Amino acid sequence: MQVLQLQIAVEADPAEVGRARRWARSRLAGCGYDPEASLSDALVLVVSELVTNAVVHTGHGAVLRLQFPVGPDAERYPVRVEVADASDRPPRPRHAPGEATNGRGLELVENLCERWGWYPDGGGKRVWCEIEREPREAAAPLLDAETERTLQQLLVG
Repeated sequence: MQVLQLQIAVEADPAEVGRARRWARSRLAGCGYDPEASLSDALVLVVSELVTNAVVHTGHGAVLRLQFPVGPDAERYPVRVEVADASDRPPRPRHAPGEATNGRGLELVENLCERWGWYPDGGGKRVWCEIEREPREAAAPLLDAETERTLQQLLVG
């Protein structure tokens, strides 16, 4: 399997999250992915959450990397998102109560991705996730109505 790897440096500014989303969406389109497909929406949301975590929780810049499988059997392999930051603290999933506006990021990543994890990288860490090209089947909706509204607001904003 061959992989096309693209990356962008993100500065330590929350406004950079929007730039990272736009960059990811343009890379998807440039690699031939349908910008309206569920994979595109999931990938852009995951980018938003991971970059937000890196920038907000570390106070430092980060590096966003996308890895797209290419070649005749590319559809058999997931798209990978990685965000490297300067903090050596492991990501800590939280479960936000009720109408809380924070604390859902890694929960969304966990629900939207086939796999996710992290590992030490230099003096910091790298958080990664893999999104299957074909949506995985779920017995129940992945997101409740309130979380879905929040997701829509993030994607539009």
